[in-house]
Amino acid sequence: MAFERDRKQMMADIESGVAVTRTMTGRDHLNPRVMDVMRQVPREDFVPADLRHAAFRDGALPVGHGQTISQPYMVALMTDLLELTEDSVVLEIGTGTGYQAAILSRLARQVYTIEKIPALARAAQLRLSEMGYDNIEARCSDGSLGWPEKAPFDGIVVTAAAADVPPALLEQLGPGGRMVIPIGLPYMHQELILITRDQQGGTERSNILGVAFVPLVEGA
Repeated sequence: MAFERDRKQMMADIESGVAVTRTMTGRDHLNPRVMDVMRQVPREDFVPADLRHAAFRDGALPVGHGQTISQPYMVALMTDLLELTEDSVVLEIGTGTGYQAAILSRLARQVYTIEKIPALARAAQLRLSEMGYDNIEARCSDGSLGWPEKAPFDGIVVTAAAADVPPALLEQLGPGGRMVIPIGLPYMHQELILITRDQQGGTERSNILGVAFVPLVEGA
């Protein structure tokens, strides 16, 4: 099967990443459901054609317009931190090529995803539709404002770094919900943050580990 050896290496790299960061993340393994989906979703179909040979490498790849597709380990970790169930409704900010949305769609009941860059948004919507991901709804808008008419969300994942947590996203996180977001300025220290909301509406914020993401595109 095409890319099978590369796929196995990607899974081994994810496991190695988990082992290296376990003291920071508190996770010595990822949920088997997450690992199964990482193995099944064809990452090679979500990268530019000239980078298909590098799709499974342990690092981020450029996808145009100054954006990237995240390192496989980071996709797996951020997904795992959401602790999704088959009934979860999830919001993703930063569709990119659609890879993270595809991963989420195999773990949750419904995924809503927002991309600010029109060319990426159009391409991702077409790709996801053609590949049969029918529980994903996508749109092109300012992700920092969220998708209020679809809220509340059980999980929110932001795939670009914000200077701070956008207030609208915090408002749209439902009781028992979990948000994973990188916080920090471009080319400076960034931290992956987990925010949890209890059933009474209170929130708790935990620092997970240092990361490097492209900045969140906000505004008109």
